[in-house]
Amino acid sequence: MGLSSSLLPLKLPFIKLLLLLLIATIRGVAGGCYTSIYSFGDSYVDSGNMQYLDADVFGCYVPPFGESYFHLPTGRCSNGRLIVDLTAELFGLPLPQPYLKTWNESVVNVQEGINFAVSGATVLDASFFEDIGSVVLTNVTLRYQLNWFKDFLVSLCNKSSECNKIIGSSIFLVGEMGGDDYNYMLFSGISLEDMPAYVTLVVKAMATAINELIDLGAVNLLVPGILPIGCTPSYLTKYETEDTEEYDPETGCLIKYNKLAEYHNEQLQKELHSIQALNPQTNIIYADYYNASMGFFRSPAQYGFTREGTLKSCCGGGGPYNYNASLGCGQPSTILCDDPSQYVSWDGVHLTEAAYAWITVGLLQGPYTTPRLSTLCISENATKIQMTTHVNKSFSEH
Repeated sequence: MGLSSSLLPLKLPFIKLLLLLLIATIRGVAGGCYTSIYSFGDSYVDSGNMQYLDADVFGCYVPPFGESYFHLPTGRCSNGRLIVDLTAELFGLPLPQPYLKTWNESVVNVQEGINFAVSGATVLDASFFEDIGSVVLTNVTLRYQLNWFKDFLVSLCNKSSECNKIIGSSIFLVGEMGGDDYNYMLFSGISLEDMPAYVTLVVKAMATAINELIDLGAVNLLVPGILPIGCTPSYLTKYETEDTEEYDPETGCLIKYNKLAEYHNEQLQKELHSIQALNPQTNIIYADYYNASMGFFRSPAQYGFTREGTLKSCCGGGGPYNYNASLGCGQPSTILCDDPSQYVSWDGVHLTEAAYAWITVGLLQGPYTTPRLSTLCISENATKIQMTTHVNKSFSEH
């Protein structure tokens, strides 16, 4: 599980305190590792770009989105910070601002990172989804975001050596992506049995983007797999069935849709291994979002979640999983939970800040990166290693 099972009997307020302490300690450990963070992705990563494209097309710009941390909607599809925000904080960097915000506000500091992610973005080009008759939220695909990054580089640095220095000391978060591709495919009628061939297309397209970033000078790349989609209230609602064999008896998640996520993650890891072998000068790190979050569903109390809060969304339109595709979070008649920190899912599709925080800690302190992200950051400094050992010792003592 990565975290000591002795955490199980702890009361929720102490778990929150311990999590905050750990984040603060890791921030001290990891600080100075990277000079900036650049991110690409979909609504799990977007910190506000969609707002500048079309705020009416997506519902993350109304209360109660952002209520727990920012205290107002920011375009993040959660009640607070996302993994990209928490990761930046752990590295001592400011939250990466939406790329499109730089067009509207000259005061934005772009030197320490930019977020190019857009809600609803896909890995595959928009033309693919037009061919299968699927309606997408945006045509800002991963390819489109890469083009934004290239345009951004022109304004950031004038000399090749200057660009190489900036890019080489940055960390690139490429994803999570692919989930929206599969959503659009499945919801447009492509059968689950036919999905493996499409997984190959998605993973190959991600590999092309990663290779392009390496060609541009990227050295440190953090590439996440997709989350267990069979545990999300949206999938549990859409594919609800009376056949009990479709559900994992331990977690209540839909088995075959989690198998799809597992297959994507397996194929992505194989591709990353091949890219790493061809580019030994790079640090390509796989972020295992899937297993970092599966603990929530197996042992929710260990993370401060209630059993109900694992499969039922905090903010939604009612029903067994508090999810209704026609009545999203923030619309009239929305049902809102009292304490989002006890829930994994915020709105039936995206996670709460509490879930994102535990995943982030699992990546930096736990076993959910390959190779270990924390090891790459601290290996040159024995004092930092001792600090990390102290953090682990603190966990075991509790």
